[in-house]
Amino acid sequence: MKTLVIYYTRTGNAKFAAETIATELGADIEEVIDLKNRQGRLAFLSAGRDAMSGKETEIAQTKRATADYDLIIITQPVWAGSPTPAIRTYLNKNDLSGKKVALFFTDSKLGQAIEKTKALMPNSTFIAELTMPAKALENKEEAKKKIAEWCNTLKPA
Repeated sequence: MKTLVIYYTRTGNAKFAAETIATELGADIEEVIDLKNRQGRLAFLSAGRDAMSGKETEIAQTKRATADYDLIIITQPVWAGSPTPAIRTYLNKNDLSGKKVALFFTDSKLGQAIEKTKALMPNSTFIAELTMPAKALENKEEAKKKIAEWCNTLKPA
């Protein structure tokens, strides 16, 4: 099963998780780059507002075609109980119909993030989801173990 890990990160937590997942599954990886500056306190507040209101953003051109993959794993933080604008934009630009999808969130305050993210891919088959608070990702070795356990559930029998 050919797998693609798609991720957006602002602080590096989702990147660490995505790289760990990709290594565990032998998957390709693709970073979604938000072209809007999301660093700093004011940018952080506007990012949450953009996410909560369902806004899209301008993202850099991605390199990999989702059509080439059987399983897509989306890794992202949760902003204001919602998917990030960068992931929202990516999913609105890429049709994941008929794809198996797993979701990984780097936050424990999900709100409606799972449902809102799934709604962006109405014709996909959701096979798994995992959330890890940013605090849990601080202990890299322990986080890698938990992510590896989750990845084992994604591998074909």
